[in-house]
Amino acid sequence: MTQQPVVPTELLEAGPALRRATVGVPVGKVMVGGNAPVVVQSMTNTDTADIDGTVRQVAALARAGSEIVRITVDRDEAAAAVPRIKDRLLKMGVDAPLVGDFHYIGHKLLADHPACAEALDKYRINPGNVGFGDKKDRQFAAIVETAIKYDKPVRIGANWGSLDSELLTALMDENAKLDRPAEARAVTREALVRSALLSAQLAEDIGLPRNRIILSAKVSAVQDLIAVYAELSRRADYALHLGLTEAGMGSKGIVASTAAMGVVLQAGIGDTIRVSLTPEPNGDRTREVQVAQEILQTMGLRTFVPLVAACPGCGRTTSTVFQELAQSVQDMIRERMPEWKKSYPGVEALNVAVMGCIVNGPGESKHADIGISLPGTGETPSAPIFMDGKKVATLRGPNIQSEFRAMVEEYVKRRYGVAAARPVAEIDAAE
Repeated sequence: MTQQPVVPTELLEAGPALRRATVGVPVGKVMVGGNAPVVVQSMTNTDTADIDGTVRQVAALARAGSEIVRITVDRDEAAAAVPRIKDRLLKMGVDAPLVGDFHYIGHKLLADHPACAEALDKYRINPGNVGFGDKKDRQFAAIVETAIKYDKPVRIGANWGSLDSELLTALMDENAKLDRPAEARAVTREALVRSALLSAQLAEDIGLPRNRIILSAKVSAVQDLIAVYAELSRRADYALHLGLTEAGMGSKGIVASTAAMGVVLQAGIGDTIRVSLTPEPNGDRTREVQVAQEILQTMGLRTFVPLVAACPGCGRTTSTVFQELAQSVQDMIRERMPEWKKSYPGVEALNVAVMGCIVNGPGESKHADIGISLPGTGETPSAPIFMDGKKVATLRGPNIQSEFRAMVEEYVKRRYGVAAARPVAEIDAAE
């Protein structure tokens, strides 16, 4: 049966960043919540006991833009590896905060490996599998007490797939006695919200300050995520981590994550996000970081890398020249960004246009900071270049791609370098 939309009206009417958590949680060098920008995070899929492999992947994720990286800590060998991983990363100049992901035996691993407890910047625990029966609260309390001892924040991450069975059963029983029982799915959402909030309250009762608590309530369906986070935000002011769990592979995972988080972020709900993509076999784990950045940037919430606008192509652009140029420029920007960010503050706001023919090409190129309008199939083989709304050159011949890339590089240097206070057109006039 098709799900009915459950988007609260206020989520559609609110503008971005109106309701973000006011309580800030420091995670290493990064602030989550407290009206700080929405933080991008990701998670390794290496065996944490494999120190070399984990260090390589954490470094790759951090360099791709993951501001927090989570690693699995599931057994003694993994816990023992954590301080060595942290030390190796710091020597490499990689200081992205490390989060330990604990399930079932987190209390024991933290107690048996104090160096791991101290090295991690945050602990992530799931109230649905932190323990069972009468052990549950004791083991939860042991993790929280360790966090207090080492002054570490904790993400309490309830999950649709591992929900506290006792709580869910109790709510289902209560619901069944009502004259007009709610649908089972609605009761499950309520159990998820309540699990997160009750666990947060228990952590505070034990002594963990509110500014050391982040909540999440992960689900795998878009409408459920929207409903759950709207309710979490309505009931409490904890910093919130967003993510569609088991989002899937490829375009399905990207579309689902974007659709779900876009609505919630638009309402100002959410302080840190992860796009949980299933990687292709031997695929690049950093893809999920790029997608998270693109969600935030296209919504106008953060700026990470220069945007490249490119037309979709049509019958006027039957050659592959403009597609190849657009891809080449996008790749160049991603490759150059680590160096550009160091040397040219503000470069992430750059807009580049690569257009395929004369219909919209010149106009779109004028709107960009720097743009090129390539000739369409059968049109005059010339490509006008626009900078800051003015035509500055025309490229012809077989080297258009390399020449335009060189012009982009020079534009970045001149606009965002020492002369960054003046538009490029003014610099040209002065010279």
